[in-house]
Amino acid sequence: MKPRSASLSTTPKAVFPAGPADWTQTEFVVEMVREISLQTDPQAMIKVFRKRAHALYGASGSISLSRRALQWPEFRITRSTTWTEDVNPWKEPQRLPLLSGGLLAELLYDNQARVLTELSVPRSDPAHEYLKEARSLVALPLYEDGAALNMVVRISGDPWEWDDAQLAHAVLEANLFGRATSHLLTAQRLREAYAQLDHELKRVADIQRSLLPERIPDIPTLDIAASYRTAARAGGDYYDIFDLGKGRWGFLIADVSGHGAPAAVVMAILRTILHGECHSCFTAGGLLERVNAQLCHRLVRRDGTFVTAFYGIYDCTNRSLQYSCAGHNPPMMVDGHARVRELDDAHDLPLAVERDLCPPQRRIDLVSGDALLLYTDGITEATNPEGEMYGRQRLLSCLRGNASSAGQIIDCVEKRLSAFAGPGPANDDQTLVAVRVR
Repeated sequence: MKPRSASLSTTPKAVFPAGPADWTQTEFVVEMVREISLQTDPQAMIKVFRKRAHALYGASGSISLSRRALQWPEFRITRSTTWTEDVNPWKEPQRLPLLSGGLLAELLYDNQARVLTELSVPRSDPAHEYLKEARSLVALPLYEDGAALNMVVRISGDPWEWDDAQLAHAVLEANLFGRATSHLLTAQRLREAYAQLDHELKRVADIQRSLLPERIPDIPTLDIAASYRTAARAGGDYYDIFDLGKGRWGFLIADVSGHGAPAAVVMAILRTILHGECHSCFTAGGLLERVNAQLCHRLVRRDGTFVTAFYGIYDCTNRSLQYSCAGHNPPMMVDGHARVRELDDAHDLPLAVERDLCPPQRRIDLVSGDALLLYTDGITEATNPEGEMYGRQRLLSCLRGNASSAGQIIDCVEKRLSAFAGPGPANDDQTLVAVRVR
């Protein structure tokens, strides 16, 4: 608030004219409001309004003031019809003149609507260059949290242009327009923030995808294909294939709880741990045990994040698969006679739940024609518009079909899942790894 010693010297009395365009001219006002509604940029909206303001109010000019983040008697000129350059006060605050004291400071800090007539502003006033032609003015405070942080001052060369007979209407109209401007500015800033966030998430997604296998390795006796789709820009699903040497290969599929950027960060941590441990651990259960210990150590804040994982070690020399599962969906297996089996006999809790985890492991021998499908729950839990889940049986139908390659198995699942769920983004990350024994 301004000090008590500062006061306004004039009390207004006169008649508020309708201006060149009478308010009964509905067509004019409707067209202006329609044009304003088309704007998405607050600066452009104000230009549209000011272009028609003279026809509505009869003012010869206007000045916009702000005392935001300032103390009496300082204020800024944010707009003026005397300016020849277009200045955006939100994007170019450094170009706004900072003034101190004088008539405009008294009006702004008074927090009241005023009409001043028979006006003559002395040269000593800090805002004289903006008010030197003014013989009357109307000051319209724009309130925010109960204080007039901004103000619009309309000026005229006629000493009796304004009257307080319609001052209440003018204050209401100015504040409604000011609020609309504020909302449009907020919407613009939100769009810009979302665009920046989306750009950053896209970079996270690009980095995350670079952590997946660059290509499927050529492994004797195996035909392999994979598919990876995130629900958001980045996700928590992960698959990898490790060359363990001497004809041994590690296959991993994992799912971090949740999705989006937080899950992607944990996924990157998981990958780092796996690549550091897989070449020195020769059992599937032993690797998951080591990974669990490190995850429990690194995720010290314990925010409820956990990881499900299936890990198998394939030996090309005897076509055996040693495997272990930590809370993950057990892979489906179909042999050459269309007999189905789930590798669900080596199951334990997810990773990062308990420190003392010792996942069991099992071993099977594979023969030519056997096919395995590793998947995350984003596949089986995908829903159609009626809320029905895709389920395991629909997934299994592609394994039982006539697919002659791993790639055909993946294509079958993707096409049937897309037809089932319909268009639109998935609710969860979706990853598939298909393996067929040659």
